[in-house]
Amino acid sequence: MKFDLDGLTVYFPYERIYLEQYQYMRSLKQTLDAGGHCLLEMPTGTGKTVCLLSLITSYQHAHPNTGKLVYCTRTVPEMNSVMEELGTVLAYRSEELRKEREAMAAGAVISSSAVVGDAMDIESAAGSQLVDNPNHNLNGSNNDAITNGNGDANGSNNEQQHQNRQPRKRKRIYGPKKSQPQNQLGPISHNNGAGGSGVLALCLSSRRNMCVHERVMRESDREAVDAACRSMTAPWALERARKARHNSGQGEGDGGNTASNNGNIETCPYFDGFQSAGEATSMPSGVYNLDELKKWGKSKSWCPYYLTRQAINHASVLVFNYQYMLDPKVAKMVSKELESESIIVFDEAHNIDSVCIEALSVTIHERHLEQATRSLGRLSSEVSRIKASDATRLQAEYQNLVNGLVDQGLLDAPPNEVGLASNILGTDILNEAVPGNIRRAEHFIAFMKKIVEHLKARLRTVAGPRGGVISETPLAFLHRMITTTSLEAKPLKFAYSRLSSLLRTLQVPNLDDYNALTDVADFASLVSTYSEGSPKFAIILEPNGSSIPGASDPVIQLACLDSSLAIAPLFKRFGSVVITSGTLSPIDLYPKLLQFEPCVSESFNMSTFRPCIRPLIITRGSDQLPVSTKFDDRGDMGVVRNFGEFLCASKMWFNFYSRLCKGNSCSSASLLISLSSRCFKHNSLLK
Repeated sequence: MKFDLDGLTVYFPYERIYLEQYQYMRSLKQTLDAGGHCLLEMPTGTGKTVCLLSLITSYQHAHPNTGKLVYCTRTVPEMNSVMEELGTVLAYRSEELRKEREAMAAGAVISSSAVVGDAMDIESAAGSQLVDNPNHNLNGSNNDAITNGNGDANGSNNEQQHQNRQPRKRKRIYGPKKSQPQNQLGPISHNNGAGGSGVLALCLSSRRNMCVHERVMRESDREAVDAACRSMTAPWALERARKARHNSGQGEGDGGNTASNNGNIETCPYFDGFQSAGEATSMPSGVYNLDELKKWGKSKSWCPYYLTRQAINHASVLVFNYQYMLDPKVAKMVSKELESESIIVFDEAHNIDSVCIEALSVTIHERHLEQATRSLGRLSSEVSRIKASDATRLQAEYQNLVNGLVDQGLLDAPPNEVGLASNILGTDILNEAVPGNIRRAEHFIAFMKKIVEHLKARLRTVAGPRGGVISETPLAFLHRMITTTSLEAKPLKFAYSRLSSLLRTLQVPNLDDYNALTDVADFASLVSTYSEGSPKFAIILEPNGSSIPGASDPVIQLACLDSSLAIAPLFKRFGSVVITSGTLSPIDLYPKLLQFEPCVSESFNMSTFRPCIRPLIITRGSDQLPVSTKFDDRGDMGVVRNFGEFLCASKMWFNFYSRLCKGNSCSSASLLISLSSRCFKHNSLLK
């Protein structure tokens, strides 16, 4: 249906709309008009996704200056579900715009009656489609206050008609109308492109979910996929392959080969094709989920991952994980080009405060420090080898660090390089030169060794006979570190970025081998950056951080105490941030946790006008074993068996009850006896 919402034509792809859906979209439009942020709560299963997509895409269509819609989800299945719903919304809008163009071309005048009534009419119509009781009124008053489709009051003369009318069966909105086009994914060229206006909608995920290279796809985990991809797409790998081809007499046109005959230097044919195409790597209008991106990229021999990274700037709708907006280490690499007019949506955001806290928290176990020590040893050997074979590379890095991070573009690395993006660096130090005592690679490695040894000593103290759980503020921890190691506080702020620069200079393909060392550098940068002012972090040292009873595993945690640190840049940068979920209660708590002022904060209830829900709480099965929906218990065969027996028994009960309601002459007692005997036989078969 197409209707007018306070002057905005909304394209809603279903023939029925719930009252709470209309109210939800009205609050969302008020937020966009005000250019502020909002908190919206509506129960699960009431169609939040289609409301968000319909309203915001309609708003983008009516206001071309509106920025991108950035829809953040938690999981890949949720991402695919959003893309499918978006395909339905844009396909419906495209069809409606086509009909309008055909009518105008035929000389017909599209009257305002094509838009369903005014706000009160839609609200009343939405409610009338949901009620089973014909005497029910949306406004809670008499029936003469209900308006008809033309906005006129029915009046008392229609009371008799309402009473004589049979109750209408409640209609579902989950299926599209038979006459409307089905959801469309992939490139769309007809009807002026997706949505009738050439919309480009993309989703972005990790390399593991987007890679189409046959060998890389066979890798077992994400770390192996990332390492294999970098080994074939990093600039230094491409340069080596080019030199190998040149030495072997091959031309530049053989760049698509997966391996060189000289040195067996393998490159990715899809990334080579992507780079060879250059400016021609534009994507046509359409709605691309992960499968469609892989399919289209493979047909063009272009890498879907890097193609999507490049096409972000041209897309109207982006769908990706929370981490691409909240994680300081990846947010700027992905979202730095988004305009301030963009609309950011966090769906299922009931635990967004926990996501923000985890993004800035660091946990380091004793085994991680041992891994960091081994990583520093490998880096030291590699630096010595580079100094002997290619000293100019280290000298160039030194000069870049002298001139500062921003001036040399080190924070804007190409997508196939290791970037230095980090939100933990303050704007006051981004333009400064890196401190002299960590500019040279060997000096920085010695600097990091002192930090690692200090953390080891602290964990040994905690795990000793006089140890125990210790909690300190960043200022106290930093003061003790400086006193013990004779390090300065300022170089600690650059530890994470300096390590990233060194790994890129040394052309390390498998960065995951250095995750432990990266965590130590991240820990040092966060502690030194947030050591002043009111404590926003807590450093907790525990003698046993393992979940295994009796196992000794000392751990040091840098726990973020302020969830607003990760999301505050979004509230400052973007005009509208929408936080929505089915469970945001108490809704007035989130502005305090995230430290922002929403211009709209609403909670909507599900429209149920008859007793259609009968809660039933089951704690134990027929064998008296506990029944639970906890994730840890889902694999317990006892829990699975009891749930299955309950469902089978419930189905038999409803069948017998239906027969009884139809006039079966058997009594309730005989009904229960028969049901019990059938359940007993069924349980015997299961056992």
